[in-house]
Amino acid sequence: MGFLHTAVTSLVILSGIAFGQSGPILDLGYAKYQGFYNASSDVNNWNGIHFAQAPVGALRWMPPVDIEKNNNYSSMGVMNATAFGPTCIQGQPFWQAANASSIVYPPTGAEDCLLLDIQVPAHPQSSSLPILLQIHGGGYTQGNADTSPADGLLQQSNGSFVYVTVQYRLGVYGFLSSLEVRQNGVANAGLLDQRAAILWTQRNAKAFGGDPSKITIIGGSAGGGSVMSQMILYGGEASPPFRGVISQYPWWQPFKNDSTLETQYRLLLQETGCSSLTCLRGLDTVALANATQKVYVDAYAAGQYGYGDYFFGPSVDGDIIRDLPSNEFKNGHFTKVALLVNRDGYEGVLFSNRSMNGTDQEITDLHHLFPYAKQSFINRLYELYPVDAYNSTFFHRAQWYGDFIIECPSAYMAAAVADLGLPSWKLLFYAGSELHGATSPYLYAENNNGTQGANNTIGAYMKDWFISFTTHLDPNAVSYSGLQKPFWPTYNNGSAQTMVVNYTQIGVVHDYDDSPQCDFFHGQSYVVRN
Repeated sequence: MGFLHTAVTSLVILSGIAFGQSGPILDLGYAKYQGFYNASSDVNNWNGIHFAQAPVGALRWMPPVDIEKNNNYSSMGVMNATAFGPTCIQGQPFWQAANASSIVYPPTGAEDCLLLDIQVPAHPQSSSLPILLQIHGGGYTQGNADTSPADGLLQQSNGSFVYVTVQYRLGVYGFLSSLEVRQNGVANAGLLDQRAAILWTQRNAKAFGGDPSKITIIGGSAGGGSVMSQMILYGGEASPPFRGVISQYPWWQPFKNDSTLETQYRLLLQETGCSSLTCLRGLDTVALANATQKVYVDAYAAGQYGYGDYFFGPSVDGDIIRDLPSNEFKNGHFTKVALLVNRDGYEGVLFSNRSMNGTDQEITDLHHLFPYAKQSFINRLYELYPVDAYNSTFFHRAQWYGDFIIECPSAYMAAAVADLGLPSWKLLFYAGSELHGATSPYLYAENNNGTQGANNTIGAYMKDWFISFTTHLDPNAVSYSGLQKPFWPTYNNGSAQTMVVNYTQIGVVHDYDDSPQCDFFHGQSYVVRN
């Protein structure tokens, strides 16, 4: 079940963490893992730890099964956790590819991928630290737990929190949601994987010096959408396994309707030659992986999804996700915790087609993205985003696309939480590249000397805000850098106060996304499907 199984001797036990000849040992009770110490950040690391059983065979499209319930770790001694485990099987939407011949078969990754990585300060401030748990992005079809190690955050925090980053089933494996899947399995399996990882962290936190009652979940892009989905899971739980949420540039990809969900399933059956879910569960790994990638290609050619859309992702199934996110937030159907949300300056640029030329092509693309858009929707969109206000069709499309999928949702979340009297903070980030993901190096890099528009002061402020929210549920509570950072007010009901960061200003403004454009998209939730 583990990777690189290696026996380790000469242990000195200190609570759940011991120190052997080759590195720190994490004792979970049911399993022991050998990690490694990073001297530059003063952090102990353990990688590739299973939190659930391999979702293969009969467990495909089923809820994750806790690893403690069935394993053979007792006979394995101490397992080596110094190397990253395999990623979940990746998927590539066809708009990302140069051409059909550039698609890789079989796609990379493995099904036995429900893994997490842990980073713990070697010199912690206490024996029970707050936990920051990262859910990675990648459009729900790509990415892994290894892309955002928190060395920079941990180094600045001076031993004030523990970091966990998790993987979940992607694409077809995590988000297939036809009627047959719902009747004979589970929809939104990827979201349940995320929840299982949070619960595993809560159960085992004390073994690695974490406080199970002080978990903050964080994610960017589809990770930001994922932590949003964790807020609305089961209609919003009264007692969730986390106390705070950091949603970075939250990706609210359209939640496909039942007709499209059935089409996704039928395409997969067609590519595999199967006629049932039972048959799909019996396929060998390579055959299924190849078929999943072909679905992305065929569906794009058939106009089933538009440029910038990853096709698979969370959907409304009536139980795990009970309504579209915008409706759940409108109606207060989300878990009531503190929220920090941000977005970057130009969110739509990386997901818009640079070769698009003219309004006709844009409207065709729009219909692929929003298949139920009527002419009145298009007319109003063009009134709010007049073409002559932009240098090209590309920039026009990039603006309204970024608004509908990230920029406006960031405002919906901040306002909904604030309207209930809960602490809510929002940040607009116009530094670095200013594109989607621009905040990431300012949080996770140990310094910003090599980043675009490098500014170590901005990096220190950003880390301070995010660490302070993790430890105190307030970005203003502590300055871990020692700098006097600007005060960041809450997104109070009606005021929409927002922190803006750019190269000439770091201060408070009225939220740019409190706008007629965002009001329009919010009122058209059943067209844009988010």
